[in-house]
Amino acid sequence: MNNFAELSAMLEALCSAKGVSGAENEAAAVASQMLEKYMPVSVDALGSVTGRKEGRGAHILLDAHLDQIGLIVTAVDEIGFLKFAKCGGADRRVLAAAEVTVHGKEKLFGAVISTPPHLAKPEEASKALPFDEMAIDIGMTKEEAEKLVSPGARVTFNGGYLRLMGNRIRSPSVDDRAGVAAVLRCLEILEEKNVDCNLSVMFSSQEETGGSGAQTASFAAQPDEAIAVDVSFASAPGVSSEKYASLGKGTMIGFAPSLDYKMSKTLETIANRENIPYQPEVMGGKTGTNCDEIQVSGKGIKTALLSVPIRNMHTAVEVCDLEDIENTARLMAEYIAERSKENA
Repeated sequence: MNNFAELSAMLEALCSAKGVSGAENEAAAVASQMLEKYMPVSVDALGSVTGRKEGRGAHILLDAHLDQIGLIVTAVDEIGFLKFAKCGGADRRVLAAAEVTVHGKEKLFGAVISTPPHLAKPEEASKALPFDEMAIDIGMTKEEAEKLVSPGARVTFNGGYLRLMGNRIRSPSVDDRAGVAAVLRCLEILEEKNVDCNLSVMFSSQEETGGSGAQTASFAAQPDEAIAVDVSFASAPGVSSEKYASLGKGTMIGFAPSLDYKMSKTLETIANRENIPYQPEVMGGKTGTNCDEIQVSGKGIKTALLSVPIRNMHTAVEVCDLEDIENTARLMAEYIAERSKENA
């Protein structure tokens, strides 16, 4: 049985690189080095990593976003605690007592303050505090903290990469380094198959704060069509199986008004033909992914969405199955191989 050791090592390297929205430099450096194996690479004005390889068939753009959710420091208070706002969709329900790293002039470890249950008021005991009532303790006075931390410094959630049972892993920033890994694995498969294809790749910045990186990079690329790879919700106790996918049962093929129906159906047909496990994901409006920006970029781009199921999204313990990443990569590679034989 494939234990996906190489894929796991690649995902670990990607997840370990920090890159909160608007400050993706460290993650961009790691992703650039991995992408350079397949095509010339550059980093654009908004921090997205882009690559281009000319070849046969339709010009297809592959996208996965680089940035991860986190926090941004807004002020140092009178006794040295750091006030903050969310940067992306951080979940305040899991922030109390969270271990964090503040990326100031140097990396500083800290903890989000937590009121002991003995001191909490009854009406507060079961509520998550709003962001403006929380703070980070880095163990410094105001004067000490201000020498190392300025407003605008990013904060990441601590939590290591860990192999679980079977093919599952848990880590921060699986959203969306799993998508980056799937695109890189797709490129590896295409090389193994010796497919001559017409490809652009973007590992886009700032998806978690609105998708500006994908909108500008896709405008620059001007592809005939695009496939975005993101993550979506996996089933867990207490959630409906009608709205969520299952871990280990394949990539999620998106169907939505903002997605190109023919592309979605073609991906489904290829998955059935090649015995690649997949799960449909149906959305009644926008997708909440980079697809929404890519679709309306420039003169308009036909766009499809593949998603890797994960649990505990937007936390430090996101869980996915490596087999779902592999099957996402396989499906993309088969689609690209087929389109490379056709005229755009």
